[in-house]
Formats: sequence, C-alpha cells, structure tokens
Amino acid sequence: MTLQFIELKNLTVSPLNVRKYGAKDCTDLVISIRALGILQPLLVREIADGYEVIAGQRRLNACRTIAEDGEIEPLPCMVMSAGDDVTAIEASLAENIERLPMDEIDQYKAFAKLVKEGRTPEDVAQTFGITERMVTQRLALGRLYAPILTAYRKDELHARDIRILTMASMKQQKAWWALVKDASEHAPTGQRLKDWLFGGAHIPVANALFDVDASGLAVVSDLFGEDAYFADSEAFWVLQNAEIAETVAAYKADGWSDVIVTDLGGYFAAWDYRAAEKDEGGKVFVVCTNKGEVSFHEGYITNAEAKRREKVESGEAPAQKPELTKAAQNYVDLHRHAAVRANLLGQGATALRLIAAHMIAGSSLWEVQTDPQKTAKPETADSLSNNTGQQAMEAERTAIKDLLGMNVEDRLLENRTVYAPRPCIMDIYAKLQSLSDTDILRVLTFVMADSLSVHCPLIDTLAHELKTEMASHWQPDATFIDLIRDKQVLNAMVGELAGENAAKEHLTATAKTQKAILNACLDGTRKAATENWMPRCMAFPQGSYRAVAERSVTDETVDVPEVQQAA
Repeated sequence: MTLQFIELKNLTVSPLNVRKYGAKDCTDLVISIRALGILQPLLVREIADGYEVIAGQRRLNACRTIAEDGEIEPLPCMVMSAGDDVTAIEASLAENIERLPMDEIDQYKAFAKLVKEGRTPEDVAQTFGITERMVTQRLALGRLYAPILTAYRKDELHARDIRILTMASMKQQKAWWALVKDASEHAPTGQRLKDWLFGGAHIPVANALFDVDASGLAVVSDLFGEDAYFADSEAFWVLQNAEIAETVAAYKADGWSDVIVTDLGGYFAAWDYRAAEKDEGGKVFVVCTNKGEVSFHEGYITNAEAKRREKVESGEAPAQKPELTKAAQNYVDLHRHAAVRANLLGQGATALRLIAAHMIAGSSLWEVQTDPQKTAKPETADSLSNNTGQQAMEAERTAIKDLLGMNVEDRLLENRTVYAPRPCIMDIYAKLQSLSDTDILRVLTFVMADSLSVHCPLIDTLAHELKTEMASHWQPDATFIDLIRDKQVLNAMVGELAGENAAKEHLTATAKTQKAILNACLDGTRKAATENWMPRCMAFPQGSYRAVAERSVTDETVDVPEVQQAA
C-alpha cells in the first residue's frame, strides 16, 4: 500500500464498506478534524473514475461537512491494490469493529459475505480477535424473515425476541409476524414466545406428513374454521414418526450415505454444517419442531466431519467415533470374556495349545497373572458377579486351591490378584509331582483361563471353537442398557426387542425414553417382541447396529482376521 493525498471530490464510499448504519453520525469527528486534522489515513482502492473508501466512511462524511464551509486540503489515504474483495471486506470490518460499534445487521451482512467467500466462522473470529460465538450469533440473524429483520433494525422489536426467533422455522416466523401486524392480536414475547414456538401441545393439521382424513384422528378448529389442530398430540406423533421413518428409509434407498433424525424440538443451524453432494457422502438431516413441523435438509455434513475428511485427504487418519462408549465396551468385553473362559474349563487340549501360543507369541498377561478384570463402573462389577461363567470360575478357583493344599491366606490364584509373591517353587513342584496327569491338566487349564486377557484377539475364535452361547451365562440387564449412549443404536435395539412398530413410533424420542422401553421389556412390564433377546454386540463375533451387512462364521470355515476385527 502507498500513502497518497487525494482530493475530496475524487473519493466515494465503496460498496464493500461494511458499515451501512451509523456512518452519518460524525459530529465528534468534525470537531476533532477541525482542531487536529485527519490523524488516521483513509483506506481506499483505485477505481475507474477515482477512489473508493474501504475504511474511513465516517471521516469522509466529516470532511464533506467541513467542506461545506470552505475549502479542504486533500485527504491522506492508504491506497490498496485493486481486485481483492475479500481482503477489502476484512480491512473494512476490522477497522469498524475497532472504532464506533457497527450495527448488528451490518456485522451479519459482512460476516455472511466472508463466509460466502469461503471463510469459516472460526476463521472470521480469529481474524478480528472476537469469539466464534459472536460470529455465529450474527450469522444467526440470516435465519430471520426479512420484515422482522427490518423492524429490529428500526428498534421496533426487542433483541430478546429476535434471539428466540432465530431458532424458529421460516413458517413460524411468518405466523408470528402476522400476529404482530394484526392490531386485534397479541403476539407472544419473551418466555411466552419461546413457549409458543417450542413448548405448545397444539399441533396444526398442516404439519402432518400423513393423510389426515384417512388417519381418523380427531381434529379441532376455531369458529371460522381457518385453523385446525389435532386433539390428541400423542396419537399424532405415532403416525408422524411412522411417516418420518418411511421417508428416512426412502432417502437411504436413494443412495444418501446417512439420514440423521435430530432430537425433537431442535433446529438446523446452517453455520454448523457444510454442503456436500450425495456422491460426496452428503447426508440428510431431519429436524422436527414440537409443533410437528418436519424439515428435511439434504446434502450436508457437520463442520467436524468436514474437518475429519480434510485430515484423511491430507494423509492423516483421525480416529472414528466408536459405536459404544468406553464404559459400554468394557461391559461387553468383560461379559463375553467371562462366557468364553467358562467354556474353556474342561477343554484341556485347547488350553495346552493356548499355553504354547502364549509362550511363543507372548502376551500382556503371560507372567503368569490373573486378569485384573477392571470395571469402569461399580454397576458393571455387580452385573459381572451374576454371570454364571464368572461364578463357574470362582467355584473352580476354590477347588484348585483345595487340590494344591493351599491355605486361604495364600495369594496365589486369588481373584484379580497378581501371582506374587509366589510360594516356594520346590514346594509347588513337590505337590504337583504327587498329582495325576488329569489333575495337572486341570490346574493348567484353570491357570490358562485365569490368565486369558479380556482384550485377547482369540476371544472370538475360542467362542467359535467352544460353541459358546452367551445366553447360557448372561442376560441383558439394566446396567447394560444404561451404558448405551448412541440414539441410533438404542432405536435399533428397540426394534429388535420391542418390535419395529415401537421403533418407528419412538424414532424421535429421547434416549431416556428408549431405554425405559428396553428395560420394561426386560423386566416383563412390557411384552417383548423377541424372546431370549441377545444384543448384537454380545454375539460372537461381535456384531454392529451400524454395519450394512455382517459376515458370519460357519461351522466349516473360520475367518480369523474378521473375528479379530470384530474383537
């Protein structure tokens, strides 16, 4: 940039100058410039017939006021290079934010231009030293119905109501604006506005995705019949959720990578997402208001997912969010491990081969020590104690102690205790010498089962060879259900245990509601659609509720790599 002194008549305000409101209020600058002159050069860019002011509109207006009383010297200006609109917008925005606070609408429009040019809210915040929350708050104004935005700029509406309206759908905003303009109506404001938008139980008939006449649901209308509502909101949601479920299935069949149904009452904040075509892995986001209005937003991915994809493209491999939480996976691993260990008891030949494998390949537990069976939560420890496989191990532990003639105080073979300090090896050897081969094999088998790691990749292979049935050792309980956090996984479980109709009816229900349905089926207060239900994650190999298709291990073929992958 170069410093030049430019005649006032050759200066005009650039359309890229972000200040649209408040620039004419320059009385303070007129006094200052008359007394001290222009202390800060204007930021300008050359155009065909002069120069346009990128930053310094108020100083320019003040000089025009002064010029009305007589001649004024050329103005000091820093001249930018032409053609870079984004840099010009950023320069104007930065300077105006540092000086007289801009109108919120001006800030929104300026931020929106930068986002349109490829900047993210995070980029904009870092550039101007403001919070990302402030940027997203300004961008939220773009969700407002134009007449509402205009009225707010004229100070005709309260900022509190504007913030609430940014969460409303366009249809709701138009309806609220109609109430504002109708002198005979009282438009809700404040908390009543929030209740009107998100907490009302009156669901308009127009929001139904299903055939209202064919549904048979009762409908109530006002005296003039202009508005109609469903009398039974619960009955409405049963049919509405069924229609949503069918639409979700249709989207998936049409090739969309995923369809995400958000929690009831949520809204779609466009600035948290990036556009992505179907063939680029774009998803469909389904948003349902409390009044039954459903919006389908096609072709988006979250900003977080976009960043993960960028890392993959750059050669990085970000960790994918697991289907189960750490606590849930710990619960699953421990119960599957307990079932396999129980089946290993009595299988001496298998145990001897496992011992050889441990000696050759090594193991995190081959010292030898018992598996510590660390539980992420106390509830998991209580649940594990009811596993019949765990109980079988404890009974065999006592029997082995008796067989070796060990005192209760001895730490050897004591559950969840390292095999140390060890007893005298000569004493143990002498005792083993007196035992039959059958007893020796029994001891080795127990020691192998006791030192089998919870995370051993052979768990699924052993389950296949030993024909382990989880149902013989474990049944789904409330602790397991409580550890599941993924709503899609919970809904799939509801479909298996309570039936597909129940899953469709509660598609948008909270995780708490879906867990209550599962627990009710388990304790018998609700009839289960599936007897002896076994979650896929408890199967051998471990199944998934997200996978499109799962291969199974047959009696004839053992695909060890796939078993390891499932483990």
